[in-house]
Amino acid sequence: MEGMVVGKMFGVLVVREKGGTLGYLAAFSGKLAGENHHEGFVPPIFDGLVAGGFLNAGMEELSMMNEKIRSMKLSGDNSVADELQQLKLTRKNHSNALQYQIFDQYHFLNRYGQSKSLIEAFKDTAAGKPPAGAGECAAPKLLQYAFQQEMEPLALAEFWWGLSPKSDHWKHGRFYPPCLEKCAPILEHMLS
Repeated sequence: MEGMVVGKMFGVLVVREKGGTLGYLAAFSGKLAGENHHEGFVPPIFDGLVAGGFLNAGMEELSMMNEKIRSMKLSGDNSVADELQQLKLTRKNHSNALQYQIFDQYHFLNRYGQSKSLIEAFKDTAAGKPPAGAGECAAPKLLQYAFQQEMEPLALAEFWWGLSPKSDHWKHGRFYPPCLEKCAPILEHMLS
């Protein structure tokens, strides 16, 4: 199983352009082959892979903290227990702040040009905050691009292509509705 390439959710949106011409847009959820940009696919709503961006710097800092924690644990020195606990708390706080900063980059349009942040979209949900990866699914990417380009969405389809990760839920070549956990609060605004 190691090194196995896992499948991906793809989406297609049929649109009507301003002049009335029918067309389509394509998107993939998350990253594809470790990248956010591929010819023929709409761009991400937020590109966290931009060199020099806050996300790369924040992840590097987390990596350094993880390495220091690992070294302290391996040392077997019990006198550093308090320092270790403090570093773990610092790492947790840094991780949470970084996640919030990521969420703050996502703003979704509806057909009227009204924008709503990812944080706003999830504030009235049971969790009260977005799950990790929210905003990276194909449907929000497609609608965002369509609205930015003043296109009218007509029909949406999402399908799984490739091997299923860990479970049998996703089947190669099958169509699925947008997920409730990550997409429903976003699409509620986008499709209003």
